[in-house]
Amino acid sequence: LQGVSNRRIRCNVMPVRAFTAPTISGDAVRQQEEYGSNQIQVLEGLDAVRKRPGMYIGSTGSRGLHHLVNEILDNAIDEAQAGFASRIEVVLYPDNSVRITDDGRGIPTDLHPATQKSSLETVLTVLHAGGKFGGSSSGYSVSGGLHGVGLSVVNALSETLEVKVWRNGMEHTQKYSRGKPVTKLVSRKLPADMEDLRGTCIHFWPDKEGKSFFTSEIEYDYNTIAGRVRELAFLNPKVTIALEKEHSNPEKRLSNEYSYAGGLSEYVAWLNQDKKPLHEVVAFRKEADGILIDLALQWCSDAYSDTLLGYANSIRTVDGGTHIDGVKASLTRTLNNLGKKSKVFKEKDIILSGEHVREGLACVISVKVSNPEFEGQTKTRLGNPEVRKVVDHSVQEFLTEYLELHPDVLHAVLAKSLNALKAALAAKKSRELVRQKSGLRSSSLPGKLAECSSRNPEESGI
Repeated sequence: LQGVSNRRIRCNVMPVRAFTAPTISGDAVRQQEEYGSNQIQVLEGLDAVRKRPGMYIGSTGSRGLHHLVNEILDNAIDEAQAGFASRIEVVLYPDNSVRITDDGRGIPTDLHPATQKSSLETVLTVLHAGGKFGGSSSGYSVSGGLHGVGLSVVNALSETLEVKVWRNGMEHTQKYSRGKPVTKLVSRKLPADMEDLRGTCIHFWPDKEGKSFFTSEIEYDYNTIAGRVRELAFLNPKVTIALEKEHSNPEKRLSNEYSYAGGLSEYVAWLNQDKKPLHEVVAFRKEADGILIDLALQWCSDAYSDTLLGYANSIRTVDGGTHIDGVKASLTRTLNNLGKKSKVFKEKDIILSGEHVREGLACVISVKVSNPEFEGQTKTRLGNPEVRKVVDHSVQEFLTEYLELHPDVLHAVLAKSLNALKAALAAKKSRELVRQKSGLRSSSLPGKLAECSSRNPEESGI
């Protein structure tokens, strides 16, 4: 390195910044040092819900706001699943209050022996109080509610909540505010022509002081609630659900009534209404080991992704769970076995993955479990390990029998799955080729050995 010593080497030195740690006030330091019994807080009643609402409704945004509606709606559906309700009405008012009415048995109103309050006030003001904990003393064999907190959480997060119960020829009413009763339980005898009326009506106004826990504007979206109502109607064919949105302008009023006698078969047909199905909707309903399985599926030729929806006790498990895992495993294994057995696979080493098998598939599975294990109060995932085994075996048994009796459907589904496999292999080769080319371009080869970039022979010769 000749001449280096004669050259002036210029170094750019970055100035050093002094970073200072944030200071803590003397009062805060003393408070931390003096941590003792005075700093241990005990939240009574529903104060914990108002302090940390996200723990109970999943979010303090729009999703959590709509979850309040789902909690009351799920209670009404539980009455329908138990066979005591056939009609549910949901009304959205201009002041963003919601009224939900069902024709079920009605919440009990007699004195509860443990709380010495009416059972109605108990379930509205006490966490983990309800009739859905299972066992001989439970009021439901199957339910979406499990923890006994849904109704009391809605009450805690409502500026006002009014409840009406019709039972045994009587009407019982009571009013609450932010989780606390503001009136006593009032009972009156129904007129003779209304003595057979029964059910529960919950009308609530989300707390407008909600800026302390709701981060979004308090406004309910009709389409969001309609989506939930529609799927509940598909899942419960014997129930009619009416949804209405009131408005001062008659032209802006919205209403619809949802009732689907076809159940999940009609659900899958609705999902595929704008697609080209390879076959008719395939569905079965079976009870095994105390678990009721209801499934419908259909492959479409012009779809290249899958739609796999799972429900447990009519609760949408958006994060999947053991019932979804059972369906996926069974579909993959069954189609691979039938592909080899029917000799559709020309090559012995062909193995279809779950992704290839489910391409173009729309499938809905609903399970009814007496003691479901959900993850958290918002119930986004089912965790019962026994459900996977039962679902896996039931789906394989049904699908094998159906496809063996309908070889044309089997060949159509396998052909689509094989095309998906071929497309995946071709895409993989294409990606590898692109990576090889980009690797050559970025390599530090001498100019004469670099990849040719001109079609002119005079410029491309070595």
